[in-house]
Amino acid sequence: MESRQGETSTREEAALLRRALGGNGVRALFQPVVRLDNGDVVAYEALVRGPVGSSLERPDRLFAVAREEGLLAELDWACRAAAWRAVEDADVPRGRTILVNVEPEVLGLGTPPWAEELMTKAGSHLRLFVEITERALALRPAELLAAVEGLRARGWGVALDDVGADHRSLALMPFVRPDVIKVDLRLLQANPDIAIAGIVNAVNAESERSGAVILAEGIEHEEHLTTAKALGATLGQGWLFGRPDNLPMGRPAPTGIPTLSEPTPRGPGGSPCQIVESARRLRPATKPLLHAISIHLEHQAATLGGEAVLIGAFEHARFFAGRSAARYARLAEQAAFVVALGQGLPAEPVPGVRGADLEADDPVTGEWDVVVVSPHFAAALVARDLGDDGPDAERRFDYAVTYDRALVMEVARDLMRRVKPPV
Repeated sequence: MESRQGETSTREEAALLRRALGGNGVRALFQPVVRLDNGDVVAYEALVRGPVGSSLERPDRLFAVAREEGLLAELDWACRAAAWRAVEDADVPRGRTILVNVEPEVLGLGTPPWAEELMTKAGSHLRLFVEITERALALRPAELLAAVEGLRARGWGVALDDVGADHRSLALMPFVRPDVIKVDLRLLQANPDIAIAGIVNAVNAESERSGAVILAEGIEHEEHLTTAKALGATLGQGWLFGRPDNLPMGRPAPTGIPTLSEPTPRGPGGSPCQIVESARRLRPATKPLLHAISIHLEHQAATLGGEAVLIGAFEHARFFAGRSAARYARLAEQAAFVVALGQGLPAEPVPGVRGADLEADDPVTGEWDVVVVSPHFAAALVARDLGDDGPDAERRFDYAVTYDRALVMEVARDLMRRVKPPV
């Protein structure tokens, strides 16, 4: 994915953008993705360009102006439409693998009616992969997870882009469960250090667990190619293999890029306790023991720091106050992503913490859950309130603690699906 940042738009650029969206001013070029062992082309990434000879020809300016003018969704769909029409015009063979980018802010907003037929046709003719970044999950967790499930239901693949550019990408990677992990080009162009080693280890751990393939971007010469292979990449992209250009007519490689065969795993539904209870027996305990376990898990999140996601479910806003709120505020300064859910909690209950106001009939309102996920650690405490009316310290819960990564991820995804975008 190319950079899409820019400066404040001018009146002339805004007018040019509107004209481009109203006609054929948005166009697509394609860069090959190759196997690193033999150089075979297995896919093409669609890269957008604006009107030729203008400042908007650069994708960073094009998207910056669209963002300024409130036209990001329109531009995003115009880019995908331009890519699919270019494929159709080139009369490429059935089964070609194409990677297309999606802006985080518009992912999950639904398909406009005019694009539905085009998208269905493209999906029937091509093997499509959608590229997203960690910003999409950090910004719109519930919408992203729903969108990923919808894409997989259509048979599309998912690529996670710019992995390593932001530490949150490593922490949030397991939630997306990508088919393709695109390693940020800085890993190829920087001298190895502990931070780069951590990124490489996290990426390879996820690839080993899930079967995702690693794609190295920014390969410009043979030294980069050697480094990419050492990092564990089996696919590559960059000027060494070809610059963005019109889509060629050649036959597609027989293998393409594989997709993970099954949809993203989901638990039996309902709540974290119900998910864990299907595989583990819950046992009774009073609040002091659960409080100690939850503090221990929070300490784990603090130790893991920028690689950790921490999700806490507190039943009701009154239980997320005082010391609990202060702890989570501190943890938000250390961890990659911190969430607090509970009935009556706002979108940001304390600075840096994403909140979710649970409906009164949501089963999570009767649970105390704490989940910690990182590339190399996963744990979950799930506890069901038994409804005692006595002193708070004597309240009883049925609970379980699990370090089973697959089970923890089901719980984590279930809770993350309840997190809405910030206001």
